[in-house]
Amino acid sequence: MMKKIIWSITSVIALLFIAAGGYAYYMYDSVKGTAEDMHEEVKRDKPQDSPTITKEKNESAEPISILMMGVDERENDRGRSDALIMMTLNPEKEKMQMISIPRDTRTEIIGHGTTDKINHAYAFGGTKMAIETVENFTDIPVDYYIRVNMEALSSLVDAMGGVTVHNDLDWYDEGYYKKGYHYREGDINLNGPKALGYVRMRHMDPNGDFGRNERQRQIITAIIDKASNVSAVTKFDDILSVLGSNVKTDMTFDDMMNIQKNYRSARNKIEQYEIKGQGGLIGGTYYLTVPEEEQDKVTDMLKDNLDIG
Repeated sequence: MMKKIIWSITSVIALLFIAAGGYAYYMYDSVKGTAEDMHEEVKRDKPQDSPTITKEKNESAEPISILMMGVDERENDRGRSDALIMMTLNPEKEKMQMISIPRDTRTEIIGHGTTDKINHAYAFGGTKMAIETVENFTDIPVDYYIRVNMEALSSLVDAMGGVTVHNDLDWYDEGYYKKGYHYREGDINLNGPKALGYVRMRHMDPNGDFGRNERQRQIITAIIDKASNVSAVTKFDDILSVLGSNVKTDMTFDDMMNIQKNYRSARNKIEQYEIKGQGGLIGGTYYLTVPEEEQDKVTDMLKDNLDIG
């Protein structure tokens, strides 16, 4: 049975409020309504020194961290966070960082008293437990979160009029999009269903989940790049409809507007990284075990872009 692969559409916030720039103001009323639909408060202990993305005149915007979760939500089933990306934005360094945490990563599930796959935290305790587990694993506070249902992928790509990516691996689809469809090597144009098939495939990829996660990040970057094109303004109604139905975040409308205003420069340099480890069976279950030195490396990378000493 084919496993559903979650793509973290959560960088659509970057799409609308970082890359798209002034278009957000052009569509002010529609964007505000969509932001209100997306807003969700989760009771959690946010860091006391958590930076604010609102700044006074002549003050510099502080670096922020955003946990992006792609979840497979179905009726009467909370689902799992099968895509986790820790994003940091540093406007002074003009750098956006996206670090993918593999779903099979073995770690302590905070608040559940178990050691398990990191994507099980959301299934056990929802957004709050997922955030606290990621904070413990990375040793980095999460300032904001964005949670997206995977069903948004196909609709969002179609709302953008499709995207173009460079495919390094030539393969024939097993049925993720359409059995027998040829994903050719080189630059390929993808509509929504084709993009979903592109990010779902892993069996024919010699890099397995790591290759699939790379394709997820490719799609994210392609959407951000296309959003910065003037033609994207004509797609805003469709894009907003997709977001309002599939995205939840603790960011307010004002937060989003301030990101657009103060953090746009962060997309000038996009750094992507996939956490590495050793896969294998433990008690009959497959896990990815991440060595301590790799965790320390990731923590240092995140702290560097967040200017944490």
